[in-house]
Amino acid sequence: MLINRKKLIFGSLIQLLALALLSVSSYAETIHEERSKYRDITVTQTGERRCLLFNVHRGDRNQTCMMLDNPNRLVFDYTRMSFAGLMLQQAPQSILVIGLGGGSIPITFADLFPTAEIDVIEIDDAVVKVAKEYFQFNETQNMKVYVGDGRPFIKRAALRGNKYDYIVLDAFSGDYIPEHMLTREFLEEVKAIMTRDSVLVANTFSTSRLYDHESVTYQRAFGEFYNFKLPTSGNRIIIAQLGLLPPREELVEASRQLEASLDKYGVNITDYPRRLTTRADWDMSRRELTDQYSPGNLLRGN
Repeated sequence: MLINRKKLIFGSLIQLLALALLSVSSYAETIHEERSKYRDITVTQTGERRCLLFNVHRGDRNQTCMMLDNPNRLVFDYTRMSFAGLMLQQAPQSILVIGLGGGSIPITFADLFPTAEIDVIEIDDAVVKVAKEYFQFNETQNMKVYVGDGRPFIKRAALRGNKYDYIVLDAFSGDYIPEHMLTREFLEEVKAIMTRDSVLVANTFSTSRLYDHESVTYQRAFGEFYNFKLPTSGNRIIIAQLGLLPPREELVEASRQLEASLDKYGVNITDYPRRLTTRADWDMSRRELTDQYSPGNLLRGN
């Protein structure tokens, strides 16, 4: 009986030691902190995983994470999902990304399409600095960062007659999306820089009190759009074009053609066609969001 008790105590001590070691190994070390004019910015590292966090209204939200031992691999579902639009536009030569974060989306586009012209818009110059210093982001001859608000940039681009093949709206600021980038007027401005073959990919929330309003707004601006969700993500991706969306069999074929080129980034593109739907899962009687009616603050707290 005494021997069994000693074994039990020894086993418990081993379990406690293992838990302690696990706790130490999973501890996120803060390697950079600063307060910009827009938010608190923190860079943490756990082993080979380095993350950028914004703290704006509640808690911390990982904006970007990268694996230092495999920087090509995209860590988050929503980041990988942002490349689903390639099934509709497989060879973009002009790309616009609104929102930099750690830079994983434009970095991947630059790697995939070395000759493409990539414009990145980021409102916070501190984020640009952090992306360059901690997340291997660098501007190139073909990839430029413009510090400023994405909406005026799009307005000016339309006035110049600029068009983009692939547009990514990834304008999260911590735990919400700026409300002036949720309105019908804004989407009309985005449409002005698109051609019939362009694709718009918008990263937003899969659940929020504005889900119905937001969906109605996109539907009225673009007509039918692809709604893309994964069970493992709290994000949803809206994929829209000016013209008719391609049928599912075209998406399946395109995903097969893209599979090899996207594999090293962890993008399981062949799984995506079956998850894209045009079925309305929102209340279509809800009011669309406009510059006069845009209660973006409702997103906070979700």
